[in-house]
Amino acid sequence: MKRRLAVSAALIGVMGITGCMIVDTPVMGVLGSRVRWGEFAQGDDTAAGQKEGKACMETLLGLFARGDASVRAAKANGGITEVSVIDHSARNFMNIVGEYCTVVRGN
Repeated sequence: MKRRLAVSAALIGVMGITGCMIVDTPVMGVLGSRVRWGEFAQGDDTAAGQKEGKACMETLLGLFARGDASVRAAKANGGITEVSVIDHSARNFMNIVGEYCTVVRGN
């Protein structure tokens, strides 16, 4: 039993230092990351009355994943019909838990 735990811990450790991150981001940290980046902008996202919608998916150990991080889901969550900005954010902690989100802003 102790041998299995040691092998499991070693495999998880090796995954963490090889760059095999469970959530892809433009910049990755070995122990973890929390980043946000933009993909699409059409118009002013700082205008008064702008709505924001967010849709996320999560993963555990890179083995189990769930969620809907589509632009369609983010639009529905924010009550948005016309998108002006699409951003993404991702969090990863030592390849144990990860989260990837799509954030849209518009009217």
